Amino acid sequence: MENNVKAADIAVEENMERENYFASIDLSKFEISLEEMMKAGVHFGHQKARRNPKMDEYIFTTRKGINIIDLQKTQEKIKEALDFIQAVKKSGKNILFVGTKIQAKDLVRELAQATGMPFVSERWLGGTFTNFKVIRGRTRYLVDGEGMLARGEFKKYTKFEQMKKIEELEKMEKRMGGIKNMSDLPGVVFAVSIKEDNLAITEARKMGIPVIAIADTNVDPSVVDFPIPANDDAISSLKLILSYTYKAIQEA
Repeated sequence: MENNVKAADIAVEENMERENYFASIDLSKFEISLEEMMKAGVHFGHQKARRNPKMDEYIFTTRKGINIIDLQKTQEKIKEALDFIQAVKKSGKNILFVGTKIQAKDLVRELAQATGMPFVSERWLGGTFTNFKVIRGRTRYLVDGEGMLARGEFKKYTKFEQMKKIEELEKMEKRMGGIKNMSDLPGVVFAVSIKEDNLAITEARKMGIPVIAIADTNVDPSVVDFPIPANDDAISSLKLILSYTYKAIQEA
């Protein structure tokens, strides 16, 4: 029991030590410019051999076997996507951020926390959209359990029972903590990677939820409503695109 509590305390301390990237950036420095995107490596795609033919309209050229994305088209698509995000924000609906690839996890979580939006940064739970009523029941259970723990109501149980309940809440928090306060289906899904986040995209399409997603040169951009042709692997590229997104939400 004591070890579990100590581990939880350490995790909280580590999260507190890590400053939220988006909470500390200067929004005035983020304009959607070709120069900034080039500096961040947004234009670097995958090897030519991995090219998806449906991305051809967004590929400018190929250099040393690497597809180079047309940043003018990226600029156009980012603006379209951000206009839609602002419309969703003004309507009062949520924007669900999804980023399950390793280099996107922290950025997605921090962006969602900085904007007060829901997020998924771990494995996508099947049925999150298509069986939302059941998922919502589980997230309510999580919220209620965390409330009981905070109020000291677990003290009525034995130490072993307390340990099991805390372990259950920790597992649930990791799996669905980012959507525990999402009471309705979102107005739009923003996926960091069409390839890595395909399960979320598939469910969103089934439920008629619009999808914005970063589209690298190895994917089919037609599976989403607002593809953003860009490098979805480099952290610098992800940071820049998500910073544009953060600014758009803050200004909506």
